[in-house]
Amino acid sequence: MKIAGKHILATTPERAYELLQDPEVLAKSMPGCDQLNRIGPDEYEMKMKMAISSIQGLFAGKVKIEDPHPPESFKLVVEGTGKVGFMKGSGVLHLSPQESSTEVAFEGDVQVGGMIAGVGQRLVETTAKFIIRKFFDKLTEQVGATQTASPASMPDQ
Repeated sequence: MKIAGKHILATTPERAYELLQDPEVLAKSMPGCDQLNRIGPDEYEMKMKMAISSIQGLFAGKVKIEDPHPPESFKLVVEGTGKVGFMKGSGVLHLSPQESSTEVAFEGDVQVGGMIAGVGQRLVETTAKFIIRKFFDKLTEQVGATQTASPASMPDQ
């Protein structure tokens, strides 16, 4: 299944790239993510809960960042397995400046197997889009939380 989309983050491409590489930020942004631990350079071990229709389960897997070109792009490779099946995916994220914000465009492929695949591609696709939207919503919240307010101008006394 192919996935693609765009999202705007209210920060610079450099800061957006940095946040998208931060395991703590990613763990807080990924719906259902219980943990994301660094196991090597640009490689993380993850545990997450996932639910599609009436099928739900715990997945263990890896997230790997490949082909980094800061702050313009990188490839993200994700794979996970659980009692209800497996998922594998990879995608390229492109970051480009848009006035005072950054557009994050992504495109990639996702494969699922096991009971998850049994719910049908349409439901898997709808769930994937929902998870991606929630990821960017939570990431947007974190961008706002990490922005530093500029000091208010104080009158001379």
